[in-house]
Amino acid sequence: MLRPPRAVVRRDAGLYTLERTLHRRGFARVGGADEAGRGACAGPLVTAAVVLPPGRRGEVPGLADSKLLTPAAREQVYDEVMARVAAYAIVIVSAPEVDDRGLHKTNLEALRRALGQLAPRPDYVLTDGFGVDGVGVPGLAVWKGDQVSACIAAASVLAKVTRDRIMTDLDKRYPEYEFAQHKGYVTAAHAAALTTHGPCPEHRMSYVNVAAARAGRLRMVAAGAPAGPWDEGDAELVTVPAEPGGASRGGNVLARGAVRDNVPVEDVTA
Repeated sequence: MLRPPRAVVRRDAGLYTLERTLHRRGFARVGGADEAGRGACAGPLVTAAVVLPPGRRGEVPGLADSKLLTPAAREQVYDEVMARVAAYAIVIVSAPEVDDRGLHKTNLEALRRALGQLAPRPDYVLTDGFGVDGVGVPGLAVWKGDQVSACIAAASVLAKVTRDRIMTDLDKRYPEYEFAQHKGYVTAAHAAALTTHGPCPEHRMSYVNVAAARAGRLRMVAAGAPAGPWDEGDAELVTVPAEPGGASRGGNVLARGAVRDNVPVEDVTA
């Protein structure tokens, strides 16, 4: 059997070139997946998978890597993506689940779950940075994929906007941490709040800075200081090792370890 000639795609050829190349090779439905919150020490890990339709219908105005967009631009692009997607899925993994399974393993599984929910099933998948096995279709890991692949960039926007909305909602429940400002990432203000109040239930206890803040707060409580927001009868410090370095249109959302089907992404608040 003769194999088709090898395709060479330049990284500077445009955001839609990789998908268009795959479409010409017979892969009609190309799915992309990305995550948000991998580097945060509080809040959930959110992954998203997207299939954009071929042709002009799948061209999203303003689409780019979510990290390169302002919050207002991300919200606008989010709406544009949702108006065009052929399929999408979002998976939300709680902080305790990240602690239980480890960041990298949890991230891979969440990406796999998001890709597995896409309906109709993609013919080919693109992932940002590292490959995801067990999807059942051919795939390619793309270095800085959210900057060179439209479907990965679209997934990065869905994941980022969904997670930012969750963190803004958590800010109302835990205003002392200012989650709406830093979205759970490590900043000077966040570090100061951790030192003062200890971690809350939305912090990832397996992270070194959170574990250290928890240990310090437990010592303060033992000395008679008021309990922190995480402390509801905690009697002992558990030493935690440092972490080593959908449906079509309706969509599916997995949140806090439980499956929630046919929930519009706009309504996700926790």
